[in-house]
Amino acid sequence: MRTVTFEGKPLHLEGELPVLNTQAPSFTLTATDLSEKRLRDYLGNVLVLASVPSIDTPVCDLEGRHFNDEASKLSDQVRIAVVSCDTPFAQARWCGTAGIKNIVTLSDYKEHDFGRHYGVLIQELKLLARAVFVIDKNGILTYCQLVPEITQQPDYAPVLEAIRKAL
Repeated sequence: MRTVTFEGKPLHLEGELPVLNTQAPSFTLTATDLSEKRLRDYLGNVLVLASVPSIDTPVCDLEGRHFNDEASKLSDQVRIAVVSCDTPFAQARWCGTAGIKNIVTLSDYKEHDFGRHYGVLIQELKLLARAVFVIDKNGILTYCQLVPEITQQPDYAPVLEAIRKAL
């Protein structure tokens, strides 16, 4: 079984990471307005899915803000979503407090559908591991970065390069 660590302690992940250069797995997530969002809603755009354990933690907050800043510099054909198991209400509150305007938050709180299909659901916590996925305009997964220690931010440079290549 695959693992990540939290402050050095191993945590087990459910499912498998999706295979690069294949159709990205479908998912159903909940937006802050409680509508359902699926992969097909983003086809035609490059989609970045940044999974985080909880938007209310310092590292996740920094990551969300970083992606929000980067999104303002990217093509309007790029959509960035921060995905967590936080409720849509908590995500909306965070967006308002943090002044988030360029990305969306999506919740996997109901069925953990995304976490299982993308192999990032932490078995012990039922939270998502920190990872970044880039999906091209045709729904093909072109990049995946699973962060081994969830208290650390992802390496943003290769994510941004993958976004540029996917355009």
